[in-house]
Amino acid sequence: MEDTNKPLEERNEEFIAYELAILKDRGQWTKYCRIVANAMSAIPWVGQVLASSASIHGENEQGRVNELHEEWLKIHQQKVNQLMLTLDEMAYRLESVHATNKSRIQSDAYLALIRRAFKSWDAAETQEKRDYVVNLISNAAASPLCPDDQIRLFNDWLDKYHEIHFKVIRAIYQSKGITRLAIWQSVSEEMPREDSAEADLFKLLIRDLSAGGVIRQTRETTYEGDFVKQSSKGKVRKPASPLLESAFEETKPYQLTELGAQFVHYTMNQVVKKLSSV
Repeated sequence: MEDTNKPLEERNEEFIAYELAILKDRGQWTKYCRIVANAMSAIPWVGQVLASSASIHGENEQGRVNELHEEWLKIHQQKVNQLMLTLDEMAYRLESVHATNKSRIQSDAYLALIRRAFKSWDAAETQEKRDYVVNLISNAAASPLCPDDQIRLFNDWLDKYHEIHFKVIRAIYQSKGITRLAIWQSVSEEMPREDSAEADLFKLLIRDLSAGGVIRQTRETTYEGDFVKQSSKGKVRKPASPLLESAFEETKPYQLTELGAQFVHYTMNQVVKKLSSV
């Protein structure tokens, strides 16, 4: 914890020393310096922090301190530390990449993915989403399963969807054929009214993910993978209900699309494995 009893100048000098220390002597970054440089270049405030650290040091020497400037640096101190830990994790993950993919890591195509991913990392508001970004970019280096265009699509999904969308995705991934009622029960113990904001939100989540190609209602397929039309033969017609279909309907099963399954494997798993039917 910071000692607020120390003179302001001493505290700022310690902060500047801290910033410089975490940017050097990173032995594990040596072979990944291009990756680290591209990641940091995508985050505009990194350079601003170092420049501001030098600036406030000069202000202290002249006996002038901008308190707002100092507070800005304190906030970014934590963000810089978080970035360094993330880059350490990246370097650790890349160490496990198979030798046949080592050239991939240094390619311009992969470095472009790095820059795109760390823009998303910086914009993410939760650690959960930042972890997904690191998983995506690490798995993109380790596995040729998906082309780069698809990796960029997955990155777009990370930007577009919120953590509450990911709860729905996880529920379907963990229980293929789960109904909307069971999905809701996996994320909440309360059963809201049909005309509630909660029901409206849940319908929006299902609609977003369905329209986005992440989930769909379970469909029967042929051996060749063609979808089979549903037949009304043999079905007993029930009397028409005067009520609209419930947001928490419990007869129609849902599953991830194949694209959605790959998204889960790339973002929610640390190591991509060969996909089986999900």
